[in-house]
Amino acid sequence: MNGRGLDRDGTIAREGALDRVPAPFIPVVGAARAHIAESFGSARLHSAYLYGSIPRGTATPGVSDLDLQLALHDEPTETDRSDAKAIEATLHHAFPQIDGVGILLTSTHVLLSDVERYDAGFFIACLCTPLLGPDLAEQLPRYRPTALLARETNGDLARVLPRWRAKAAEATTDTDGRTLSRLVGRRLVRTGFTLIMPRWGGWTSDLDQSAELFGHYHPERAEQMRIAASIGRAPSLNPAVLGMLIDDLGPWLAAEYTAVHGEKDPRP
Repeated sequence: MNGRGLDRDGTIAREGALDRVPAPFIPVVGAARAHIAESFGSARLHSAYLYGSIPRGTATPGVSDLDLQLALHDEPTETDRSDAKAIEATLHHAFPQIDGVGILLTSTHVLLSDVERYDAGFFIACLCTPLLGPDLAEQLPRYRPTALLARETNGDLARVLPRWRAKAAEATTDTDGRTLSRLVGRRLVRTGFTLIMPRWGGWTSDLDQSAELFGHYHPERAEQMRIAASIGRAPSLNPAVLGMLIDDLGPWLAAEYTAVHGEKDPRP
């Protein structure tokens, strides 16, 4: 893999691996594997994956969260969601080195569908690390840092902004505020990076690097993007900061994105 996150053939390299999991998180990953296998079993579960800072090897004890994607044979049921919530709570309370757990549930039909080829498919093939079961990446293409990939991964920001505004108005606790702040910061940085990704010609999931690269192409918005990266790591409860991101940087970025890459088609 070169310095731009690409393999020798110019395709995006898978960014994580189990042997990169930092030592403090190895027991967390082992417990996650055991709980998932016990709760879902082969009848429901096709495969399970890690993603985020833990498989990338950049996780910080007490700060980083545990992110998991489960690929189910069928569409998720309420029982599946309840089982996932129970695993999240169990792991969160058992391991102080993680600051929360998030489990995504998606059917293999959706993950391998044509409409998700350059969004959920890319996510599985390049951003997820296999934990249990057969790897769906073997049924997916190799990906390049193209405008098509940019549009399909982050070309829906304009539709997301009203939902963020509503969540900000409804947030009543510090936990709600921190959760939204982290979500907004991370999403804006990733959208900012994929805006310039085809010109840069590579891939990264690192928030600081993404913000820095964005700033080279859009220096007038560089400081705002650095703030977004900062609260993506350490959420802020300052309403002025969140308002700036949602009501200023966000609309500008959505309009620029649509002008450069086009808008992602709505999903069912």
